Amino acid sequence: MGRNLQSGGRLRPVDLARGHGLSTQAVRNYEEAGILPAAGRTAHGYRTYTPLHAAALRAFLALVPGHGHRQATAIMQAVNRDALDEAFRLVDESHAQLLDDRRTLQAVERALRDLDHAPAPGAGAAPEAGRGAGRGAGRSADAPSGPGGTFIGPLAGGLGIRPATLRKWERAGLVRPHRDPLTGYRVYDEADVRDARLVHQLRRGGYLLEQIAPLIHQVRAAGGLEPLESTLSDWHGRLAARARAMLAGAAELEAYLRERD
Repeated sequence: MGRNLQSGGRLRPVDLARGHGLSTQAVRNYEEAGILPAAGRTAHGYRTYTPLHAAALRAFLALVPGHGHRQATAIMQAVNRDALDEAFRLVDESHAQLLDDRRTLQAVERALRDLDHAPAPGAGAAPEAGRGAGRGAGRSADAPSGPGGTFIGPLAGGLGIRPATLRKWERAGLVRPHRDPLTGYRVYDEADVRDARLVHQLRRGGYLLEQIAPLIHQVRAAGGLEPLESTLSDWHGRLAARARAMLAGAAELEAYLRERD
């Protein structure tokens, strides 16, 4: 664009670094990565920066909290090579991801509300159809060997789905029953039943299995539904903080674009 990137006063690397608590090496690394425009050089080969570089550094550091380091880097690299459409697309991607995360949170909240009003699937009853004939002699074939578990038949029946659907969810990693050591039947403990009920509610809401997987991971990481419920407000807070950070980043990015123009 024929700009004189060195106009407007000279700044040393330490001048840029000092105001943001960075090392001068970090500033040089940002320049080498394309986050900052190329620096000028003195007659002795020392780097010199300008207020434009300072604006680029402010934009990058403001983008990182909302977009992440990698995405913020890609945005600044695109801007500095005048690929503005690419930069705006990257910004849009981050906003789309934030919207997806909001929808994920809403789906979890809806599923939790639905679970509160859903009857629990029955335990015991028939084991897996067509399997295990003659196994487990001397013990009941309609109850797991451990307490608190249920077989695939009663769980599927309680949810109003086919056993094959539960097996499909298992292959997708959404439910993780163990095997009864005496019969080889699948046994679903309380956590498995919880996961199956949550998957069922989300499937009824139109979510695909690959969309449900991260939700189930959130439940397992929280240690169950009750701990997860207590983290929902924190989840809301993190999303709000990202949204505010994106606004702040957008303001600094716009200021940098104006400087470039």
